[in-house]
Amino acid sequence: MATLLDGKPRKRVISFDMVTLAIVFVFTAGTASGLSVTTNTPVVQVPENSGADLNCQYSADFVNPRVEWKYKDKSGSQVFLFYDSKPTAKYGDRIQLLPTGLRFSKVTRQDNGEYTCDVSSKEGFASTKIQLVVQVPPSIPKCYIPASVTTGSEVTLTCYDGDGSPPSTYKWYNGSTLLPENPKQFPAFANSSYVLNPKDGTLKFPRVSKADSGKYYCTAQNGFGNPASCDAVMMVVKDVNTGGIVAGVIVALLFLLLLGFGLWYAYRKGYLPKKSERKPTVLYSQPPVNMDEKDGEFRQKSSFVV
Repeated sequence: MATLLDGKPRKRVISFDMVTLAIVFVFTAGTASGLSVTTNTPVVQVPENSGADLNCQYSADFVNPRVEWKYKDKSGSQVFLFYDSKPTAKYGDRIQLLPTGLRFSKVTRQDNGEYTCDVSSKEGFASTKIQLVVQVPPSIPKCYIPASVTTGSEVTLTCYDGDGSPPSTYKWYNGSTLLPENPKQFPAFANSSYVLNPKDGTLKFPRVSKADSGKYYCTAQNGFGNPASCDAVMMVVKDVNTGGIVAGVIVALLFLLLLGFGLWYAYRKGYLPKKSERKPTVLYSQPPVNMDEKDGEFRQKSSFVV
């Protein structure tokens, strides 16, 4: 009972729904707080063709737990590693489920990606994620370097290595000189206007100048194995050939003048027919056909005349 200011006692009313909600909340919080799945290897890096262990530990609150492993590649596709307690065809006998986690007897570069350890039971559910990085040295990158470009044009040089794992980063050289990622920070490159992206391997000149001429090549590296480089290519920056353009226009005009003069000369000499000398066009018309009134037959009265 509760007494208000007016002196009259009042009953304390507690909603049944509120009590139920509080009980459910306490029960749920207590249950969920005891369930946990952890790993002591959130990132595993191993060389290609070697073994790897992905650790997954769960709390004792799980009774008769069910453990599942899922894999997500770089594209976001997700697959199960086991089906009906057996490894899927992709993994065959390369994987083994252990009480402490998942073991690979041999990893390939296709195994790169994110692995999820899901643990569930009637008490609840929890999971943890592990990143597997299969170390593969970079291969010789594929480079595009034009041999000749025009002053003032936009030019992009490209460099790409598709084998390196983790993904390669890129450096560009002009001869023996390493091009800095931020040229404005170095006095020797204060007048340079290029944009270098070390992640995708592009070297872009918004407006290339003669000073940008040189022998370019690119190097790919990922911290595993030796860096790999493509062959150097000499890029020559040339001015717009104004003289050649003017000469081409003059030659075209001379050709048109000569063509006009030739037509005029042929017409004057009579090599080309005049309008008055052209033969009239002869048209053929079907002669009229009349029906003889006497015998009801059609008879041709006359032939055509040219």
